Amino acid sequence: MGRLVAENGFVLVNGGLKGVMEASAKGAKAGSGWVVGILPGKSAQEANPYTDIAIPTGLGYLRNALVVLNSDCLVAINGSYGTLSEIAYTQIYGKRVFGIETWDIPGVSAVESPQAAMEAIQAFFRRQK
Repeated sequence: MGRLVAENGFVLVNGGLKGVMEASAKGAKAGSGWVVGILPGKSAQEANPYTDIAIPTGLGYLRNALVVLNSDCLVAINGSYGTLSEIAYTQIYGKRVFGIETWDIPGVSAVESPQAAMEAIQAFFRRQK
């Protein structure tokens, strides 16, 4: 997903840690993109090695609101309660969220793959113009 984000001219914003966040950041870097990691702790050193701009917040999971507020739209991939909180913030702040194998709840537009997510994102931005 990160590679597609970069190849389509977007900046990847995520939580800056391991797992899906690191995988998406690695993909964005492979696609010559930029990665902003909004971190839960107080140290930029906790960011994964593919993060270009590390923003330590000291907010823990509350930083998820900052991830959402600094994104034009979001893609939720798998995830647990942290991902669920980000989805909730998308609904509070009126952001569009596409989901790949994630929470099946109102407000999440399910897509089957990163390619389908990017097609949906592109269609979303075309409608915004």
